[in-house]
Amino acid sequence: MRFNTLYCAAQVGLEAKEVEVEVSFTRALPSFSITGLAGNAIQESRQRVQSSLLANDFKFPPLKINVNLSPSDLPKQGSFYDLPIALLIAWRGAQDLSVMTEETESQKPKKFFAFGELGLDGRIKDTPSIYPLLLSLLSDSMQCDSVFILPKSAQEFYSKIPNLKAYFVESLKEATSVLLSPPPLETFDYNLPFASLEICNTKYYYVQDFPLDFNAVIGQERAKRAALIAACGFHNLLLEGSAGSGKSMIASRIPYILPPLTLRNILQMAASTLEITPNRPFRNPHNSATKAAILGSAVGQNIKPGEIGLANGGVLFFDELPHFPKSVLESLREPLQNHNFTISRLQAKVTYQTDFMFIGAMNPCPCGNLLNLHKECRCNQKEINAYKSKISEPFWDRLDIFVNMDENHQSTHRVDSKTMQHQVLEAFRFQKERGQTCFNARLETQELDKFCTLGVKEQDILELAIRKFGISKRGVDKILRVSRSIADLEKSEMILKPHLLEALSFRKI
Repeated sequence: MRFNTLYCAAQVGLEAKEVEVEVSFTRALPSFSITGLAGNAIQESRQRVQSSLLANDFKFPPLKINVNLSPSDLPKQGSFYDLPIALLIAWRGAQDLSVMTEETESQKPKKFFAFGELGLDGRIKDTPSIYPLLLSLLSDSMQCDSVFILPKSAQEFYSKIPNLKAYFVESLKEATSVLLSPPPLETFDYNLPFASLEICNTKYYYVQDFPLDFNAVIGQERAKRAALIAACGFHNLLLEGSAGSGKSMIASRIPYILPPLTLRNILQMAASTLEITPNRPFRNPHNSATKAAILGSAVGQNIKPGEIGLANGGVLFFDELPHFPKSVLESLREPLQNHNFTISRLQAKVTYQTDFMFIGAMNPCPCGNLLNLHKECRCNQKEINAYKSKISEPFWDRLDIFVNMDENHQSTHRVDSKTMQHQVLEAFRFQKERGQTCFNARLETQELDKFCTLGVKEQDILELAIRKFGISKRGVDKILRVSRSIADLEKSEMILKPHLLEALSFRKI
């Protein structure tokens, strides 16, 4: 059997898109061309491939060789396309081809992926672009039967990727022999060295190390309670308080108590962080960051995700929230609501996930002393109104929990992150065992009706709050979601009156 097609991948935003590499040989003037929006590094591969093949005793046929990278409208960059191109040409020139037996054919994988840069002598080299592509491809369950041909120099590094089925080769000649007669696949039994729990036959991973521990936060009981509820349901959180009250301390500790991750979630995040760990990302851009840095940018056909894409699955923290440009804050409304964002330009368009927890921190006034018990505020009412008006009402409506930091520093009560993580894990188990597939903050209308049921007394309280404070429909849904998280922490099937009242107390009125 002949291999006329191999597979590679192209980076689009934070995801890897499958690329089909195919070759044709036609009777015409001898030439060698590559089509399919191939970048400069791929066009240069013609020289590397030719030299590598000639160094391995391959004779080019007097034919027109055309390599096509499909889909042809997807821009492609990278020297790792050398290997699949050279393998297809070398396969065409092999003289000892044999028809596969039925047994071999049945054992043949669905797809062969090949990645590697070629040296002029036929050596196969690793490139930094391969690792994130592998992680992204393996996070897709459709690739579970695919086999990869990879550089042997990176075997120790790549063999730690879960579910990887690969042949590691040193030279083009060795890679060709793998395609000609595939040897038994070497298995890599690499278990993730993290704590885990199994819920409904699915394994979830989490960390037990807390470089930043809530034990260091003295007092601030209400803020720590809000952080626990937010972590349980992945709710957006805003902390308001004087400078030095502990807003940033609390925000930076929340990622360590967030719910656990599946293996697929870990691989998806590792594609951007280049680290296999259940630690969720924590992005903390400065308020001077440009709109392109926050949302993403596109130069020609090269699209790069911004902070909202890099924070996917983790936390996006905006300190000094009102100091961010208003255009940036208003642009966040869509990713906060839909949990995805589309960068659309004349020559390129890509949509990527923005499923992050948003945490904001702000002072109560420009000088920061409005709520301080020991310092006098220097701001007039006009300055305070102008400061707070930088955050629009629709943006406020997308925040689930609002907390005023405690200005009384007499309390010495502490709670550690391990205790808070245990509460989150128990609430997470409670959610999954009742059949919930997403976080409470992501519940849609039908799921709200199913999981956020209220009794008659609770419904009356909610309707009274709606009439008195003019709460929008979006605000009502967020109150129900926060109430559900509070009930989960107490393992209550129903949302009871105390749960609803506490959720209302965290609403910005």
